[in-house]
Amino acid sequence: MRMTTLISIFLVIHLLGFGAFFGGLLVQAKDEVKKVNGAMRDGIGTAVVAGLILFGLDSAHDHPGADWHWKMTIKLVVGVVLLVLTMMNVRKASISKSIWLMLLLGAVVNVAVACIWHAS
Repeated sequence: MRMTTLISIFLVIHLLGFGAFFGGLLVQAKDEVKKVNGAMRDGIGTAVVAGLILFGLDSAHDHPGADWHWKMTIKLVVGVVLLVLTMMNVRKASISKSIWLMLLLGAVVNVAVACIWHAS
């Protein structure tokens, strides 16, 4: 199996995990009581683990520059913060609207960094 195929497989897994996390947030947008659901918990865990694997594969395959490493570091920090916030609240019956908004904002920031910052 070629390295690019592995990278593509883990990119799909990463995107599906992130989509599950984001979808788990959005499905509660109109709900008065918000909570961490299974899609959020499993999605952010999958996205972070697949992202770490992608980082290793990309580093071994392309030998990217310092800009790319900064981009990935920011994405990792945001992803870990989202993972920690999610796991800290997974057993609670509800979460505050401010926690829900922080999770949503963090997800949007992570996507924006991924899509807008074109590092070499």
